[in-house]
Amino acid sequence: MKSKETLKTVLYFVILAAILIGLRVFVFTPVNVKGDSMDPTLADGERTIALKNSEIKRFDIVTFPAPDEPGQTYIKRVIGLPGDTVEYKDDTLYINGKKYAEPYLNQYKNELTDGLPLTNEFTLKEVTGKAKVPKGELFVLGDNRRISKDSRMIGMIKEKNISGDVKFVLWPLDRFGTID
Repeated sequence: MKSKETLKTVLYFVILAAILIGLRVFVFTPVNVKGDSMDPTLADGERTIALKNSEIKRFDIVTFPAPDEPGQTYIKRVIGLPGDTVEYKDDTLYINGKKYAEPYLNQYKNELTDGLPLTNEFTLKEVTGKAKVPKGELFVLGDNRRISKDSRMIGMIKEKNISGDVKFVLWPLDRFGTID
């Protein structure tokens, strides 16, 4: 009788472990934020959860293998989708000629005291050599535009290389919850 209970307990834990491993492999991935390129949205040392296989939309925060640093991952915000033109003029984002607000940058812009823009002027063609974001690729920027190594330096990111869509902060506890 006792061996039957032990077998049930072991089976329960094996099934639980299989479910947790399946979720980790197919549904989400933990991401540790390293560096200041996503300040003030995400800070160095924060621990987040990225959902795998989700539909990536404009302004989502994504993680992907660093194309210029093997073994590293980057975390950036999607700005340009396939077919888009992207331009920055007077510290304002224009996509396909339409002006877009970026409220997640307001805190940093308000703290600037040197009279310089948070994001220097550029056009997609100037920084990538392409007039539009190609099919199957994304144009990404870090929120801390002055220091971020992003598509302006490393080029477009292939959609198939996106590891996950960062949606939740787990740590520190005072920041626990969804990302705006």
